Amino acid sequence: MERRRAAEPGSSMRLLKDVSPHDSVTRVSTGLVELDRVLGGGVVPGAVILIGGDPGVGKSTLLLQVAAEISSNMPLLYVSGEESAQQISLRAKRLGLDGGETQLLFETCVERVLEIATQVKPAVLVIDSIQTVYSEVLQSAPGAVGQLREATSQLVRFAKDFDTAVFLVGHVTKEGIIAGPRVLEHMVDTVLYFENDSGSRYRVIRAVKNRFGAVNEIGLFAMVNEGLKEVSNPSAIFISRHEGDVTGSVITVTREGSRPMLVEIQALVDNSNLGNPRRVTVGLEYNRLAMLLAVLHRHGGCVISNHDVFVNAVGGLRLSETAVDLAMLVAVVSSLRGIPVARDLVIFGEVGLAGEIRPVFNGEERLREAIKHGYRRAILPSANLTKKMKIDGIETVSVDRLDRAIAAVFP
Repeated sequence: MERRRAAEPGSSMRLLKDVSPHDSVTRVSTGLVELDRVLGGGVVPGAVILIGGDPGVGKSTLLLQVAAEISSNMPLLYVSGEESAQQISLRAKRLGLDGGETQLLFETCVERVLEIATQVKPAVLVIDSIQTVYSEVLQSAPGAVGQLREATSQLVRFAKDFDTAVFLVGHVTKEGIIAGPRVLEHMVDTVLYFENDSGSRYRVIRAVKNRFGAVNEIGLFAMVNEGLKEVSNPSAIFISRHEGDVTGSVITVTREGSRPMLVEIQALVDNSNLGNPRRVTVGLEYNRLAMLLAVLHRHGGCVISNHDVFVNAVGGLRLSETAVDLAMLVAVVSSLRGIPVARDLVIFGEVGLAGEIRPVFNGEERLREAIKHGYRRAILPSANLTKKMKIDGIETVSVDRLDRAIAAVFP
């Protein structure tokens, strides 16, 4: 049997306890508080950050704003493989940016890019986009899986060797994932996705991978003529201020990343003429809705087998947290019975298959967010209402079963 290759001369072993973390590493601010939040506090030197999203969602706009801010304090190299200097200049003028000291490079050969970057020694390197970059080592066309892997590998190696933060723009496929298939996500340190509802001016940036911060942290922006502007009060986006009482509308408190947000859940229940009634969700999980409707039938006493059910999370936010279960079912019951839910009421809690209401994390923080926006009543799981919890300004009703929750909302 062939013996394994001996370790290289430069290889060395160390005990984990002898390795001290770089506590003194200073993160670089992007100039956008919401983006810094998603990144975990700013850009870490040597980090490779991949940004994906649909065409026209604002990836290049965001990075041009970041480049103008960072380049005023440290060297930055912006490599464009898709746009000309005139196109970038026009965008900067439209956004009201002077560009700072941003250095532009129009090159698609990764070896040439790294050769120039080694001379310039930028603190931040932007590649727009990685699908246009190719390596001379391979003969395949730019955008092929082999080219993506080789080009990204060289850029990652450069980032680690020179402590240069690298931003990569990635195109997405029809399925909404970064083209590659998922090769790039495994190679980089941070993956950010743009989420937006078609036709909406709001943009949500979510971290789906982050070695230097929390996963599923989100940043909220509004697309205006001057570019992407941060949203200081995100809860206001996801709540519709109805003039009167509306059936099928419930306010819940969800937690995205490190902060709670108020979100409006809307439901429409209508008679169905189909043999198989429709179940449609927007921003919520379809399979979970189907399961919860079965729980509602069995433990809530509501027959909806001959009704179409449509459920929507207002504002285009995609919710996967189970804390919205109870609000979703209450909205369905409200629409089914034609009885509106009180406008000063918030509801949250996870619903189990046995009809029990299970506790959710950070219940006290969710209540404080509701108080901040003027809500005075809350229905929440009994296990979340502990003796240690001291919250003034809101009336709480604790429930442990689905039928009791429905009775509390619709006495």
